Amino acid sequence: MKKKNLILVIVLMISAALAFNASLALAKDMTAKDFVAEAKKNIATISISDAKALFDKGGITFLDVRTKKEYKSGHVPGAINLSRGLIEFKIGKKIADKNASVVVYCKSGGRSSLATYTLVRMGYKNVKSMDGGWKAWAKAGYPVE
Repeated sequence: MKKKNLILVIVLMISAALAFNASLALAKDMTAKDFVAEAKKNIATISISDAKALFDKGGITFLDVRTKKEYKSGHVPGAINLSRGLIEFKIGKKIADKNASVVVYCKSGGRSSLATYTLVRMGYKNVKSMDGGWKAWAKAGYPVE
């Protein structure tokens, strides 16, 4: 009986190892563009005009995930700056309420999509990535600081 159990355990371990190796073989190399596309499938987005309407209404937080240098060159008035690479580490101090309404933006939409996906995975409920990003906001002639 013990010998049968030992053989069963060994067979199961070998099967698990083979299945794991097979899954690795099926994985594909992903580019930044692939990561952004995957993130966009799992997040909500907001148009520039709808973001502007929320801005005018108030009660919304704009989160600029560009670098500090980019932020200083111009941003949505009142926006919080937290670079994309620091989201996981510092968002709790910047936006503690996971039910807060947040519009995330970057230069054109890639970093904000990734940041929004991260926030969703961290439990933030009302977070949207702004289509077109800062470039579209500024081009539309909306308020800037």
